[in-house]
Amino acid sequence: MRRSPLDGEILRLAAPALGALAAEPLYLLVDTAIVGHLGTTQLAALALAASILSTLTGLCIFLTYGTTAQVARLHGAGEEGRAGQLAAQALWLALAIGLAIAVLCIALAGPMIHLIGGSGESSGLAERYLRISALGLPLALIALAGQGHLRGIGDLRTPLIIVAAAQVVNALLEVLFVYGLHWGLDGSAIGTVIAQVGMGGAFAVLLVRAGGPGVDRRPAPELMKPLVRISWELFLRSASLLIAFLTASAVLARVGAPSLAAHQIAFGIFIFIALVLDAVAIAAQVLVGRMLGAGDVEGAVAAGRRVIGWSLTFSLLVGALLLLGRDVLPHAFTDDPAVIDRAEALWPLFIVMQPLSGVVFALDGVLIGAGDTRYLALSMLVAGPLTYVPIALLALAEGWGVRGVWLGLLALMFVRLVALVIRFRSRRWAVVGVTA
Repeated sequence: MRRSPLDGEILRLAAPALGALAAEPLYLLVDTAIVGHLGTTQLAALALAASILSTLTGLCIFLTYGTTAQVARLHGAGEEGRAGQLAAQALWLALAIGLAIAVLCIALAGPMIHLIGGSGESSGLAERYLRISALGLPLALIALAGQGHLRGIGDLRTPLIIVAAAQVVNALLEVLFVYGLHWGLDGSAIGTVIAQVGMGGAFAVLLVRAGGPGVDRRPAPELMKPLVRISWELFLRSASLLIAFLTASAVLARVGAPSLAAHQIAFGIFIFIALVLDAVAIAAQVLVGRMLGAGDVEGAVAAGRRVIGWSLTFSLLVGALLLLGRDVLPHAFTDDPAVIDRAEALWPLFIVMQPLSGVVFALDGVLIGAGDTRYLALSMLVAGPLTYVPIALLALAEGWGVRGVWLGLLALMFVRLVALVIRFRSRRWAVVGVTA
């Protein structure tokens, strides 16, 4: 890892991206801390509703990544007017999807909560929380599209400021509504919706202003078509990964509570590590998209290699820390000997996964930036539903327990690594011009 001129740009992009990414788990943490003092029933209701809301918004991350890839190419090609047109199309697409999801959540809140195991008093509270929170979903999705546009033009500082301000407003409003006005769980939902309206409104203004005066911002199917294609392929990628993670939890729930708890400890740490890897991958999206838009294939390849190097270095360091902390970290989360025993069983696989995931995350960023999303969707389909799910089900049938489930996750990551390395080395992703 000799010094490179790209290092400063990668750091400039990754640091604010990390701050914005960290805001989402902090959002839920603040809600949990405030609602937790209302009682166990309210906290359980929040957990039920939040799991649905976080899954829906997580699946819609394509609005960010797809917009970043397209805008970065146009920005690199100097096509600022067309980038502004695309920003407007991203706004309309996010609004349409957000309204559709909001209507579904309001109409089907009851069945959704029952589907994930809600019952009793907490179920009724969760339904009400979900219906109120659904009002903010269109603005939350506009915020995703807005972040994608600003990332595409290389501005990652503005999204961080807007998201951080929304966090502060959310916390203040929730304290006021929950404890000051005694609105209970409803106050938490209302505070979040108001914060999302402000955040989404700020991003909407930026999306409308993109490209300067004279840009046609009316809905245009022909302009939206590439964005819809990339978004659909990224949705398939995210859905395939979600199926794998849900399968892991479902299998371990049938194996036993200690195994499921140990899995949750390792998976929680993995999600935290993924924040940093995602931030580096976002830098790859921006740099690769910009350079391909400018016709610089060698620059895009060099940026990809550099991001892979940084991501691998970080993941190797994390792996070393996990190795050193193998007898300490599980104890920080539980005192249950059965859970610790299962954590020790999966820990070697968790450590081995780190360098693989480091390279995979970086290559994800490279191919998303290049707009090579069809390949990403197909490779994730092979690695997730077609590779991991059968291994997980076999682990349940053969009694392999948590070690078998994590062996499957390691296989998933290995298949993705092989597929993405082959693609990167082929350079078939390095298509120059304003569209991929």
